[in-house]
Amino acid sequence: MPTPATYRRRRLAALLIAVVVVGGGLYGTLTLLAPVRGVAATVTAPAIPPTAAAQPGLPSYGASAVGVVGYPQAAATAGRTDAVPMASISKVITALVVLQAKPLKPGEAGPTITMTSDDVALYRHYLSLDGEVVQVQPGFRFSELDLLKLALVKSANNYAGSLALWAFGSSAGYADAATAWLSAHGLTGIHVVEPTGIDPRNVGTASDLVELGELALQDPVVAPIVSSATATVPNVGSVRNTNTLLGTDGVDGVKTGTLNDWGANLLFASDRTIGGKAITIVGVVLGGRDHATIDRDIRALIRSVVAGFHVVTLASRGQVFGGYTMPWGQRAELVATKKVTTLVWGAVTVAPRVTAENLTTAVRGADVGTARFTVAGTTLSVPLELSRGIQDPGWGWRLGHPGIVFGGV
Repeated sequence: MPTPATYRRRRLAALLIAVVVVGGGLYGTLTLLAPVRGVAATVTAPAIPPTAAAQPGLPSYGASAVGVVGYPQAAATAGRTDAVPMASISKVITALVVLQAKPLKPGEAGPTITMTSDDVALYRHYLSLDGEVVQVQPGFRFSELDLLKLALVKSANNYAGSLALWAFGSSAGYADAATAWLSAHGLTGIHVVEPTGIDPRNVGTASDLVELGELALQDPVVAPIVSSATATVPNVGSVRNTNTLLGTDGVDGVKTGTLNDWGANLLFASDRTIGGKAITIVGVVLGGRDHATIDRDIRALIRSVVAGFHVVTLASRGQVFGGYTMPWGQRAELVATKKVTTLVWGAVTVAPRVTAENLTTAVRGADVGTARFTVAGTTLSVPLELSRGIQDPGWGWRLGHPGIVFGGV
């Protein structure tokens, strides 16, 4: 018969077995269900070499300036910085000021304007000054759009004057309206006293005239007129644009100007496509010897600006920006979801920054990070995804790593 000591030993053994069974069950349950601590990615920011410096090739005479819409780094000036005679570039201001007072929608011709003896007097006045004119007679009827074409395409002084006279009643009334318009647009470097530019007191700084060119290109009525090589107008017939650079090197505007005692002017725009992106160059050259000279120099200027652009690849599809190494041996890369390029001008340094989430498990292609690139004050982002899925480590690994219960892994 078992002794009391034997019973005690048996009860102790049963208790120990129960403890082991319960403890093992509890351990297994905890390790199988406990969450694994998130793993941080090791990220790699790519080294993108800085782009080369550039300098627009502005002429050395007179006054000149150039800019590229949306690329302030490309802005440059040369020569005189004071306001100089702008000649018939003044007619761009006339068109914009008249359109503010008598607006047209694209496709509209506007009201009909009948020429009178006053318009004939303007013709004779500008003819006496050896200005560009087009024949007029009392009773000729034109639309507002017709007069805009004669002023901007043919550069007819008398019709620019007629347009201002119709809209404002007098040259002085026009000058007041133009002065207010210039002030409202911050063009303090431009001053006008009459609508044609035949008066050398119509002056502008090269930098402000570039801004004027940008405003003209934004106007849905003016922009198509100044880009037209020819225009057909009732009572007059077909007229040819005085801007002989149209269609060359992407030039599609804006306005010529000539004064015998000053020289040749051209406010120009050139639309180009670089790296699949459309760009607009706006510039002005003032005080050239003749239009052949400034046309040649403007073509060289446009090419020098185009040469300053660089297409920078920020990321290629599938490019690795880091990855995750899990404690149980799995590995997944952080890769770019798409190719991203940017167009820059001149010397630009790219500052990349990569961020990523902490992970335990995730499917392939999960969006888990971002690569950000600061380029010339603008930030571009590229989503980063997992190159392969990360699965739970499984019961075998969990049972062998009790630290997950206590937050060790």
